[in-house]
Amino acid sequence: MCTRATYLGPNDIVITARTLDWAMPMPTSIWAFPAGLRRDGAAGPDSLQWISDYGSLVISGYEGATVEGMNERTLVVSMLYLAEADYGMPAPDDSRKRISVAAWAQYALDHFATVAEAVDALRSEPFTIGTLTTPDGAPATVHLAMTDPSGDSAIFEYIDGTLRIHHGRQYQVMTNSPTFDQQLALNAYWNQIGGEVMLPGTSRAADRFVRASFYLGIVPQTDDVTKALASAFSVIRNASVPLGISTPDEPNIASTLWRSVIDQKNRVYYFESAESPYLMWIDVADLDLSAGAPTLKLRLNEAAALVKDGEYVAGNAAPWLEPAAPFAFLPVAS
Repeated sequence: MCTRATYLGPNDIVITARTLDWAMPMPTSIWAFPAGLRRDGAAGPDSLQWISDYGSLVISGYEGATVEGMNERTLVVSMLYLAEADYGMPAPDDSRKRISVAAWAQYALDHFATVAEAVDALRSEPFTIGTLTTPDGAPATVHLAMTDPSGDSAIFEYIDGTLRIHHGRQYQVMTNSPTFDQQLALNAYWNQIGGEVMLPGTSRAADRFVRASFYLGIVPQTDDVTKALASAFSVIRNASVPLGISTPDEPNIASTLWRSVIDQKNRVYYFESAESPYLMWIDVADLDLSAGAPTLKLRLNEAAALVKDGEYVAGNAAPWLEPAAPFAFLPVAS
């Protein structure tokens, strides 16, 4: 899964963009969750249960996993595929509760207002994570990126059962394999060459990491929101993979299915399907995310596009949200 890139501009302009790249169609919907929802981590009798502190606007995969979202405090959490992810197995006497990896991003959105708060809370590993096989047969091995409206970022990876956290504003890009520390080393090598001399151009995750990092550093740094959004869109579109491309046995090296660009200063969530010619958006100011408000769902078609009466829909999508029951997280494999 994909590329995530955060644009940092003057006067508190923070824009987080991502692609969703996958080898098979992934059922996708957009949800508005109010605060106060009761959650179950879908991990059996030892499953963690909680009540959400914050409302959130999220994108789901397979109608059972939070792939990305922004909560009402403007924390953005992005879940991307990582083949090397290994969450370990809890010891028989481990008393911690457990959650499905499908619920990991939502747990963060439900509980944390800032990246620093999330790092402080998750560093102690208060729960264990169980993985699963996706409905299309791929292993659900992922890592998380978080960005808050100050521009602070953190990357969370479980490698060989150990949680690794990279915390700081400098961590603006995340893709897939290899692990994040190796991505940083590869990017440092390309920095020595210089992006204006040569950039790696394949669809592989390491190449996308280098290109996104280079372009984030040279696009205009502006507090003009329209120009800043254009810059963020240009970077994430450059990191996208054209339709029709896939690599056997590597589901993350595949065509881009959709892109999102989140304006964290103004709390506007932009979304485009790779198969739609139009852009749509939802302004969080148009939503009621308070406790007791209904859960709302934006139903997208099999290409992750919004189609009404046979026509693609562009522009403000908030009026098309409809009441729906919250989805249940995909359960941990037994």
